[in-house]
Amino acid sequence: MSIETDIKQTAPFKNPYHRVMVNLMYTSNWVADTQMRVLKPFGLTLQQYNVLRILRGQYPHPVKVSDITERMLDKMSNASRLVDKLVAKKFVLRTECPSDRRAVDVVITDKGLSLLKRLDVHQGDLEESQRAKLTEDEAVYLSQLLDKLRN
Repeated sequence: MSIETDIKQTAPFKNPYHRVMVNLMYTSNWVADTQMRVLKPFGLTLQQYNVLRILRGQYPHPVKVSDITERMLDKMSNASRLVDKLVAKKFVLRTECPSDRRAVDVVITDKGLSLLKRLDVHQGDLEESQRAKLTEDEAVYLSQLLDKLRN
């Protein structure tokens, strides 16, 4: 289906660049909505999931909250608040950094790792549905175009 059909647009876009920007925003929201439907039964938001994945990537080493902030996909997220919520759910541990008492180290717990392992199955299902729509070469090319757009 075309972006025009999806958003019920009857007038043509001003130009192809306007169309691609609207298409990117619409598709980004569509992907986020798809992810949220997977995460909701587990009581996670996209931002909390992002933090857990960052921590799993560094496991078993702790990560400073400031480093999590730098690596977040959503730059408007409040990493400290997200970590607090994950601590309350026992998915992460927050400790004082031994080398800098003002900094806070965060590490994912076994419970957090177990949750991500269960979510990996769902992510695999989402990736499989993408394989049905894009070839591997198309996925590589699309990523290259998106990288080019951001540079």
